[in-house]
Amino acid sequence: MTDKINKLLEQINQLSATNIEELEALRIRFLSKKGEITRLFTEFRELSPEEKREVGKKLNELKDKVQEKINELKISFESSSSEESDMDLTRTSYPVPLGTRHPLSIVKNEICDIFARLGFSIAEGPEVEDDWHVFSSLNFPEDHPARDMQDTFFIQTNPDILLRTHTSSVQTRVMEKTEPPIRIICPGRVYRNEAISYRSLCCFHQVEALYIDKDVSFTDLKQALLFFAKELFGADTKIRLRPSFFPFTEPSAEMDISCNLCGGKGCPFCKYTGWVEILGCGMVDPNVLESCGIDSRIYSGYALGMGIERVTNLRYQVKDIRMFYENDLRFLKQFESAY
Repeated sequence: MTDKINKLLEQINQLSATNIEELEALRIRFLSKKGEITRLFTEFRELSPEEKREVGKKLNELKDKVQEKINELKISFESSSSEESDMDLTRTSYPVPLGTRHPLSIVKNEICDIFARLGFSIAEGPEVEDDWHVFSSLNFPEDHPARDMQDTFFIQTNPDILLRTHTSSVQTRVMEKTEPPIRIICPGRVYRNEAISYRSLCCFHQVEALYIDKDVSFTDLKQALLFFAKELFGADTKIRLRPSFFPFTEPSAEMDISCNLCGGKGCPFCKYTGWVEILGCGMVDPNVLESCGIDSRIYSGYALGMGIERVTNLRYQVKDIRMFYENDLRFLKQFESAY
């Protein structure tokens, strides 16, 4: 009987099963009422008391070994079946190619980050606006050309409602509800009824900034513009300010930077001047401050605004603005390492 037990112990160490059915067959073979372990216990009753002391210990050891092995195989089947149930066999096989942010989003985030380092926070507002926030509160006269249907998308059934032509409407909403000091940046989509070409679209993106506090001067504006240009386009970037006119700022200026598409030599994008206009700016007109409930005798401020598409053209030397909206993967994949 001792030899039988030793042989079964050797077999147990080599037991294996590839599925639940084979595991159940092993259990029946060894542990069922008619199994080999049960038969050995039947034979054990006929042994003498001296033999029982020696054989009984080995027989119990054999039974424990069989039970441990079957439990071990059972656990392995349960874990493997659990892994299979959690697997989605319809998903794309690895490696999964990763996408990238759109170049306009990349540049917008860079602009916001630069102004965030100057203490500006982001403010947002609705794209469908009313005449007051887009024009009247910003000192636009009733006969200003920007109100004409050639430039602005008005709602036909209600001429007082329109698609915003600039994100300055966000600035007026903030000024109406916030006590100075105010230091905000307003990114967003705007709409103008313009002819589509390589330089312009009827829908584009803007980023505007507003700073209102006591004793704000044009010098503060110039230093902010110089810091911004060098941070975005490089330390060698040059800027120039040209006198201009905007209803909501006085004095007003347009800022040009040296064209990095041609290195200042002249190209179609810069109209062969070597300079590219990227933003308009100026000191906030006192009438705008008063219309928004801010005392212009105490507070002053500056405002600036730029088109993100124009800046992105210069940033990545893209000569046609329409490429940003064609969703051509060959074009967009060039920006995978841009952020």
